[in-house]
Amino acid sequence: MAKQSAVIEHKSYARVGLLGNPSDVYFGNTISFSLGNFWASVRLEPSIDLVIVPHPSHDLVQFNSISHLVNRLQNEGYYGGVRLLMAIVKIFHNYCKESNITLHDGNFTLSYDTNIPRQTGLSGSSAIVSAALSCLLDFYKVRHLIKVEVRPNLVLDAEKELGIVAGLQDRVAQVYGGVVYMDFGKNHMDELGHGIYTPMDVDLLPPLHLIYAENPSDSGKVHSTVRQRWLDGDKFIRSTIEEVANIAVEGRKALLEKDYNKLAALMNHNFDLRRRMFGDDALGAMNIEMVEIARKVGAASKFTGSGGAVVVFCPNGTSQVKQLEDACHTAGFTFQPIKVMSSFLNETDFQTLGSK
Repeated sequence: MAKQSAVIEHKSYARVGLLGNPSDVYFGNTISFSLGNFWASVRLEPSIDLVIVPHPSHDLVQFNSISHLVNRLQNEGYYGGVRLLMAIVKIFHNYCKESNITLHDGNFTLSYDTNIPRQTGLSGSSAIVSAALSCLLDFYKVRHLIKVEVRPNLVLDAEKELGIVAGLQDRVAQVYGGVVYMDFGKNHMDELGHGIYTPMDVDLLPPLHLIYAENPSDSGKVHSTVRQRWLDGDKFIRSTIEEVANIAVEGRKALLEKDYNKLAALMNHNFDLRRRMFGDDALGAMNIEMVEIARKVGAASKFTGSGGAVVVFCPNGTSQVKQLEDACHTAGFTFQPIKVMSSFLNETDFQTLGSK
């Protein structure tokens, strides 16, 4: 038997919710893709003891002064990535135990790094968890035993352990890579425990751009009142969520036909429906400004997630892109072309797809 000595390293990329969000948490449909501009990486090295290594800047415990500590907590919050790594190790172990998957007795040291901007609605937390899960699958040689469709649930369960409010969409995009159309219909969710995920050709996407703020809102607080109203059966929220979900259905057709004018209209409509449900106070003035700065030059725009970053399509091409770049620079927002990552599932992963 081969010695368990090789270092394992995996990357998981940020994600952009292109159409249909936030209907993923309401049995809806979404299209998301893997954003190559930012990523988290996790490194697993076999070791005598099981060690979770704090990140030198994201898990800071040493400060220059009390004001340094206070400023740090106000800007970054209390949590780094250590809790995320611990949570996925626990969830992975418990899942394997429940599924009668035997794990060998070797220990490991887990460390991580990330360049995903915080609180930008680009799924920075789940990227760390997703990359760590990939390392565990390889370390224990169980990739063939844990279906690809199930893996996003494990990532989400790890975050739920920590009280992070989220849906499956982001984790699906990060596990699969590329562009994925997702159907979270209640019948699928009840019967399978997950949605139906259909990868799409990344070349169907037109050139897209990203706008984000250096000091954005907290993406975890935006869903709250809408969620409760949906659970209470509020007719307006229920019907609007259905409309949002249908945007992804129409968007899939538009992409397959390369009807980019339709895509632009759907992106704008998606944001307008979100705004109608959540209200401006919940969305935040800076987030709305990022959307409107794009609209002022005739570009289509919407949140990538729950706020903090915006995905933009400039249907008129390079002159419109330049105009928007200048406007973002003046407003103090970061503006950059989006790099879409292709699917990174390997042969073993594909063999688990749809298996019983």
